[in-house]
Amino acid sequence: MKSSVFTLFCLCLCFNAYSQVRERGTVEIIPNIGYSTTTLYGDDTDGLDARNAFQAGVLVDVFFNDRWSLRTGGSFMSMGAREDGVDIVLDYLLIPINANWHFGSTRKWNLNFGLSPGFLATGDFGGGDVGDNLQSFQLAITYGIGYKIEVSKNFSILIDAQSVVGITNIAETSQEFRNTNAGGSLNA
Repeated sequence: MKSSVFTLFCLCLCFNAYSQVRERGTVEIIPNIGYSTTTLYGDDTDGLDARNAFQAGVLVDVFFNDRWSLRTGGSFMSMGAREDGVDIVLDYLLIPINANWHFGSTRKWNLNFGLSPGFLATGDFGGGDVGDNLQSFQLAITYGIGYKIEVSKNFSILIDAQSVVGITNIAETSQEFRNTNAGGSLNA
């Protein structure tokens, strides 16, 4: 299993291609995979521990000039928390809509921020489906920082840290409690 995950990780890195000339209209495709830590905040969350999982996706940077781009795409992020050693699994498809500022003398650093609509794919607690008690949509604030390691003119590896902070209640509106997701991931 570990060798399969390592192979998948290496393949994703191989397809992470960048163009070093960033003019208006330049598009960069960024497949990524990462390690995430998430938890729940709000009512009745005392005693919950962070949940470690993975995230993967394909992002796209559309450049306005050599400093600014719009980053969007799709990411699968397994969120939730742990309670008494049992995972509360909340799998989301996130669609970030972030402004991305490229800085430094060679524009290898980037700082991004924006909103990320999320759609619940599955909800599970100890083998039981909890999807009926959850909203199918969440809205989150996303932000992060990254650094590109240039391998060649057309290929770079992006090391990236991202944070997600939910701003909408994930509980079904008929429920009397309010909870949001929050977490971060380290990606390549």
